[in-house]
Amino acid sequence: QVQLVESGGGLVPAGYSLTLSCAASGRTFSGHNMGWFRQAPGKEREFVAAITYNGGTADYGEAVKGRFTIYRDNAQITVYLQMNDLKPEDTAVYYCAAGILGLLRLSSRSSDYDYWGQGTQVTVSS
Repeated sequence: QVQLVESGGGLVPAGYSLTLSCAASGRTFSGHNMGWFRQAPGKEREFVAAITYNGGTADYGEAVKGRFTIYRDNAQITVYLQMNDLKPEDTAVYYCAAGILGLLRLSSRSSDYDYWGQGTQVTVSS
């Protein structure tokens, strides 16, 4: 069982940066790939980024490539999402998720993630 709590969201002007944190609890954190997803009002949940259990490999959604960076600290059982050059279209609720234990490949599908946080709101003004 993994519990996830996101923080770091807020209201920022376009072009600014934010770093989201996802604090986890549970003994198996270091065995899970981790992901970030987002959902804007009236839209489906969208894949943002994912990182392998050991932090060795990351993958990103097309909309955020080159601007966002996912990383993790297994000692602190926390995963982060550094977001640079934010745009109004990045406005959404951002969710942290823990991948199915033992799933080695990175996935952009929400069905490959077992545990979800409650989300943190990011609003980017134009």
